[in-house]
Parts: sequence; structure tokens; C-alpha cells
Amino acid sequence: MNHSTNNTTLPILGITAYSGTGKTTLLKHVIPLLRQQHIRVGLIKHTHHNMDVDKPGKDSYELRKAGAAQTLVASQQRWALMTETPELPKLDLDYLARQFDVNLSDLILVEGFKHEPIPKIALYRDGLNSTVDELLDPHVIAIASDITLATPLPQFDINRPEQVAAFIAEWLHNKKEVIPDY
Repeated sequence: MNHSTNNTTLPILGITAYSGTGKTTLLKHVIPLLRQQHIRVGLIKHTHHNMDVDKPGKDSYELRKAGAAQTLVASQQRWALMTETPELPKLDLDYLARQFDVNLSDLILVEGFKHEPIPKIALYRDGLNSTVDELLDPHVIAIASDITLATPLPQFDINRPEQVAAFIAEWLHNKKEVIPDY
């Protein structure tokens, strides 16, 4: 059974780091910079918490709790689709990425999912009681840090989001040149 809403997946780029490094803070600055370059960003954020975007007492919450497998809440400004997935053995990043509308986004940034085999920018801050080596895997394509690191990978200042945004824009441009349009 194909759960996909489309057959084309968007380019995916992970932002990986230890908790407390500032992934969300950096993304809050990088996303508007990418938007200025007319890059439409989709975002997947992994959380370890049992999160719920709906509120008890709201009709949509009550109907979902009554047993709806999927609930779509819509207004003129936005819509959200909530899907119940308690039977999934683990989160499937590929499945989640396929839920995005390829006509509304150019790129999916992923916060979390650090062990997924996707291209990633590793964020590292000195003094967090961990080493940068623990972050690095064969899929890390760049590092943003507050110190200079001994690595052949491209490096950026984590406190200069414009450097990270420029790298992402160039990476996306190069990715589109490689992938044929069908």
C-alpha cells in the first residue's frame, strides 16, 4: 500500500547537533534568509516528546480522539493534517518527507533525526562536554561552529546564519543541476 501523496521527494538537508547547541535558534535566522532568496523551506522537526498540536475541548481534538485515523484542520491561513501512527515501529523520515507538497516547497530542512543517512550540516559549540567527532558521520557535508575545527569539511561561524544560508542555497542550486527534471 502506497502512503505517498506524491512520487517526487524534495531535497532533504539535516541540521544535526547536541541538545542545547542552538539548532532552532539558527534555523529561525536561516529560514528567512533562504526565503529572501526565493527558496521555499519545508521543515521536519523531530521531538522525543509525545506532542499534540491540538487542544482538548476543541472539536477537532474530540473527533480525533473518537477514532479518526487522520484529521485535517483548515482555515483560510493554514491547514494541518494530524495522522495517528501508534503502530509504526519507528519514525520514517522518507515517509514524512513524502507528505510535503512539492509545489509548495523547494527544500526540506530536518532538525533532529541525526542518525539518518541524509546530507547534514553539523552544529558544534565549544564547551558542551562533547566532541565534534561524535557528531560526524559520512553524511555530514559542512560544520557550523563557534571555534575553528581541524576538518576538511566546509566550516562556518555558527553565529553568522548568513554563512549557513549561503551554503544551503549553493548546495540546493548544485543539487538541482544534478537531478534531472521529469
